[in-house]
Amino acid sequence: MIAGMTMETFTLVHVVLSLVGIFSGFIVLFGLLTGKPLNGWTALFVASTMATSATGFGFPFDHLLPSHRVGLISLVALAVAILARYAFRLGGAWRQTYVVAAAIALYLNVFVAIVQSFMKVPGLQAMAPTQTEPPFLIAQLVVLAIFIALTIFASIRFRSPEAVDRPGGLPHLPGIASSASHASRPRAIR
Repeated sequence: MIAGMTMETFTLVHVVLSLVGIFSGFIVLFGLLTGKPLNGWTALFVASTMATSATGFGFPFDHLLPSHRVGLISLVALAVAILARYAFRLGGAWRQTYVVAAAIALYLNVFVAIVQSFMKVPGLQAMAPTQTEPPFLIAQLVVLAIFIALTIFASIRFRSPEAVDRPGGLPHLPGIASSASHASRPRAIR
């Protein structure tokens, strides 16, 4: 915990960071699905998700908890995403590595949000008091399946370097030219 901060304030900061990470993460995921890098949103997602994972270690504990393991995995995924995006500039296989690592970090944030919801929301807690009951397991499996599908689609959609390099983030489709590029392109002689 940060010195001079009450536990309530620290918890609020942690929750707000988590919600910002989830919200910005879904915007980044949408950008990946549409082939757009969304640089500002990506920076917000990475920073807030890293801060969420890091502040998770600020709560009192006497042994390593499952939440700490999730936080460590998230930090590793974020480190890989940062390397792929900023150090290797999405070159080659790093493009798909970035998509997968970013999706894992977002999924883990959502996973923890579901766990916390089943712990704190009375209606959900009543349905799955020990988090081993079918409603909890079904919720987690459905979210996992959705994330797997979204990650596959984002990996396919964000694969082309043109998706990032072309104006508007739209990929170049062979055989289809805009009127501006068509007019400036020399005609092939057959």
